[in-house]
Amino acid sequence: MTPLVDGLAATAMALATILSAIVSSVAASARRQAVLLAEAKAQDLCELTGIMDPSELQDVFGPPNLARIWSHLTLNQVLAERRPAGLIISSQRLDGGSALVAFLSFFIGHPLFSLALVVAFGLQITGWVLVYRLPKVS
Repeated sequence: MTPLVDGLAATAMALATILSAIVSSVAASARRQAVLLAEAKAQDLCELTGIMDPSELQDVFGPPNLARIWSHLTLNQVLAERRPAGLIISSQRLDGGSALVAFLSFFIGHPLFSLALVVAFGLQITGWVLVYRLPKVS
């Protein structure tokens, strides 16, 4: 049985997955830091939770202050309201797992591991598509 992807395609997928996971993890960390510093804006909350409609944020988290900042939230409150899209966009475990699978794919050539690389790559692509579907709010 041959791997699902091999050669240059597998290498390109692995490198793209690793880079995507790193960028996604850094962005999610910045969003988490904004919540921890009580400086969470609508864009931060949309990305962390996966809520696609900014008007829904007020229903879920209450009103922001006059500067449009949700300063009364804790990170646990925000993470408790995550939707599936929020998990794909900003899960550090998912990003770490994707990067690990991609890294190990350089050394393991088993067909099931090739499938795992395709899934990790697909999750990263899905995350970027979802990020671009999020509303651009200030």
